[in-house]
Amino acid sequence: MSDYRTAGPESLSEGVSGGLLKLRRTVEEPIKGRVAAPVGRVDAIPEVPLAALDQLWFQVSGTVCNLRCAHCFISCSPDNHSFWFLSREEVAQHLRDSMGLGVKEYYFTGGEPFMNPDMVGILADALALGPASVLTNATLLPDRTVEALADVAANSPYTLELRVSLDGVTEEANDALRGPGSFARAMDGVERLVAAGFLPIITAMQSWPEEETPEVLSAFRVLLAGVGYHRARLKILPPLLIGAEAERSAPYGPADQVTPMMMAGYDADLLLCSRARLITNRGVWACPILLDFPSGRLADSLPEAVAEPARLAESACYTCWVNGAICSNMPGWGQSGS
Repeated sequence: MSDYRTAGPESLSEGVSGGLLKLRRTVEEPIKGRVAAPVGRVDAIPEVPLAALDQLWFQVSGTVCNLRCAHCFISCSPDNHSFWFLSREEVAQHLRDSMGLGVKEYYFTGGEPFMNPDMVGILADALALGPASVLTNATLLPDRTVEALADVAANSPYTLELRVSLDGVTEEANDALRGPGSFARAMDGVERLVAAGFLPIITAMQSWPEEETPEVLSAFRVLLAGVGYHRARLKILPPLLIGAEAERSAPYGPADQVTPMMMAGYDADLLLCSRARLITNRGVWACPILLDFPSGRLADSLPEAVAEPARLAESACYTCWVNGAICSNMPGWGQSGS
C-alpha cells in the first residue's frame, strides 16, 4: 500500500472544483447548522407525501457496526442490536415489491454493510434491477471482497457506487471520531477500491469552521492522490445532533423544528422523504436519519409505506430542511456537483 500516512497537504492552495458535493448553507450560521427559523406553531407537525419512490434504502446491517463512532447519529456499534441484519432472501422480497413502484436506485447502509455476510450477493440482486450504492467505512474490504465487488459491477448493466466515510485528513483527526486504527484501514480500503476501478465518494461530516473548508478539501485531494485517487469525489455533510453526536457536541434546541409555516412555498422535493423509503428488519421508515424515532416508522411493508406521508416531527428534520437531501449521492438543496 502507498505510504499515505506521511503525505502532507503540501498543496493547500489547490482548487476545490472537480467532483465536490458540498452542502453550502444559505445564511451565515454557526458550525452546528442552525439558522433562525420562521415563527410558527411547533405543535403542528408538517407531513410530506411520497411524490415518487425514486430511491429505496436498506438498513442492511441494522445498527451493528465494527466501529463505535463518536458522532454517529444512530449510535451504531458492535453491541447495538436495536436493528438487525437483513438476509439476502428478505432483501430479494423487497426488491420484488419495488419492481412495480418506479424505483430508480437502491442504497445500502447500516451499521457497516460489509458485516452482512450476504452483502455481495445482495448487491448482485439489486444491480440486476438498477444502480446501487453502499455506504461503508471501508475497513472491512480485503482484496477478496473488492475483487468480488468488481466482478459484480462488471457483470451488471448498472453502476455500483461506494460511499466511504472518512472524517479527517490525518489519522489524529479521523480516529478522534471513528476510533483508533480506522484511518489507516479506511485508506487501505480506498486504495484497493481505486485500484479495482471504483471512484468512491469520500464523505465527511463537517467538524471544522466554514472558513477552513477550502483548505480541508484541498488536503483531502492531496491525501487521496497519494493512494492513486486523482480528482476525488467528495461529499461534506452537516452534523446531525442526535445519537452519539448529541452527546459529543450538543443536542438540538427547542427552536430546531420544522413548522407548517416553514413548509409554505418550500419545495418538498428537496427532502429525501419525498422520494425515498427505508427498509429495516422492523418495518419501513421514512428515511435513514429517523431510525431511532418511532415517528419515522411508516408501516410493516413497502406497499403500505408508499401510501403514508413522512412526518417532520423531529429536530433532525430541520437539518434536512436547511440543507436538502443530505443522504443521497445526488446534489440536494445548497449542494454543488461542480
